[in-house]
This record gives sequence, structure tokens and C-alpha cells, in this order.
Amino acid sequence: MAKSQETYSKKEKEKKKLKKRQDKEEKRIERKANSNKGKSFEEMLAYVDENGNLSSTPPDPSKRKIINLDDIQLGARKEQAVEPADLIRKGNITFYNEAKGYGFIRDVRSQESIFFHVNGVMQQVKEKDKVSFEVERGLKGLNAVKITLLS
Repeated sequence: MAKSQETYSKKEKEKKKLKKRQDKEEKRIERKANSNKGKSFEEMLAYVDENGNLSSTPPDPSKRKIINLDDIQLGARKEQAVEPADLIRKGNITFYNEAKGYGFIRDVRSQESIFFHVNGVMQQVKEKDKVSFEVERGLKGLNAVKITLLS
């Protein structure tokens, strides 16, 4: 009696191939059933509602907002011109390092801490002095310049 030439692993490989073919055929049939081909143009359209979400229904014309084109700003925000009266401020020196030549001034009105360098000081100053100063925009924020002592 001769032994069969089909081994267990050959049978398993054949089963896997058959299963793969069946899965592929099922996917093909499913794709064909759910295909967009043959649909009308209106069925394929998608709309955007007032909140920016996709919808299958057209937007309600009563909820339409009118936008003034001049209100749309492209690019960076334009900084408003500062009045000359706002440039001169008053404050107290909260920290000053004479060795390194920098310090901080606490603005009396806004209570914000503003950096200053010894190059911006007009007179000799020390901590807790009351001063008047002007503000410039530096690389890392506001800088105090033209610092003078108040009597």
C-alpha cells in the first residue's frame, strides 16, 4: 500500500489559499455593492454647516452671516500707534545688579516688571528708587529706556 503524497502542511496551505480567495471575493462583492458609481451628483455632494462640520443637507439661508471683507486681516496683527503720554511711565526699581548692569522696574500703573539695562539709565540709580522711564519693545519683551530719578 502506497502512502498518500498529501501531507498535513500541504493540506493547511491549500485551506489558507482557498480561504484567502473567498475573502477576496467577498470584499470585491461588498465594494461593488457600496460603490458610488451610478449615483447622482446631488447624492455625492457634501455641505459645510455654520459650525464648519460636514453635512448631507444644504445650509439654511436664514443662518447665513454677512462678513465684511475689510474685517479680515491677513498676516500678523498690526500694532496700534502709542500715544506720547503713554510712553513716559513711573515706577520703582525692584532689582538692580550693578556688576552685570541690568535690573527690573515695577511699573506703578500696570504693576508689570520691565527689564532695563545700564545703557538706558541717565543718572546713577539703586534699588527702591522712584524713577520715570520710557518703554521700547525689545527682542524678548518690553525694555525701559531713558530712566531718570524722581525727586
